[in-house]
Amino acid sequence: MSSVSGVVRRHPIITFFVLTYAIGWGLIPFWTFQAGSPFIAALIVIPLTQGVAGLKELGLRMIRWRVRWYWYTLAIGIPLAVLGLIVGLNVALGASAPSLVQYSSVSTILLVFGTKLINPGDGPLGEEPGWRGFALPGLQSSLSPLVSTLILGVLVTVWHVPLLFLEEDLLRPSIIVGFLLGTMAVTFWYSWLFNHTGGSVLMTLIAHAAQGTITIGGLWSLGADFARANLLTGFVWLAVAIGLVVFDWKAWRGPAPAEATTVPSVPPRQATPAASA
Repeated sequence: MSSVSGVVRRHPIITFFVLTYAIGWGLIPFWTFQAGSPFIAALIVIPLTQGVAGLKELGLRMIRWRVRWYWYTLAIGIPLAVLGLIVGLNVALGASAPSLVQYSSVSTILLVFGTKLINPGDGPLGEEPGWRGFALPGLQSSLSPLVSTLILGVLVTVWHVPLLFLEEDLLRPSIIVGFLLGTMAVTFWYSWLFNHTGGSVLMTLIAHAAQGTITIGGLWSLGADFARANLLTGFVWLAVAIGLVVFDWKAWRGPAPAEATTVPSVPPRQATPAASA
């Protein structure tokens, strides 16, 4: 056990990703997907590597609400603006009018949004404390936000791949490309939001919930319109990511804010010297 603990202490980020994949992919039946595995993995690794201080820091990041009002507007507005652009482009390219049956009631939309904020088995709360609350700050402690996000984006994207196998109709080239490209690109949006709000996981949680409340799947059923919308999703989020990097290049290349980096790991326990005879 001491050797395992030593490995975890020396390689906390690697351990986190291994656990995230193992829980999300392997410790469950292959026909399901554990969306909360990043949060679970963080709760396992943090006590072993950062102790109580690390758990406290994660908790504070999850409730860090004191940010300027416009970050709340952006956290909700950007995902909705992206969705609106995707819908407009899809209809302009020949798609039928999107179905609004699931979103005809404001109370229903707010209920779905609120549930995503507090349900650890869903994407927003299940992922954000792990991806942005632990992995990103750990990577940014020694790497630039740009490099950290590239690494995180690849690993997050690969982790999501099993979702494509939940339904046979999802295995279309346009859906696969759009899904993978969008998942990678949106990571830049979350990193940018996290770093500019002083390491607030709450802000990325709100943004993630806003993105997942009104979805492409709820607007179009599986078919050509749905496939095209997914492809458009990938390219629109790619445009957002490129824009964030180009227009805020200095922030991406320089060191991350101190609030958005990890706390020092707990040092390994020192062996007690044997008493002299």
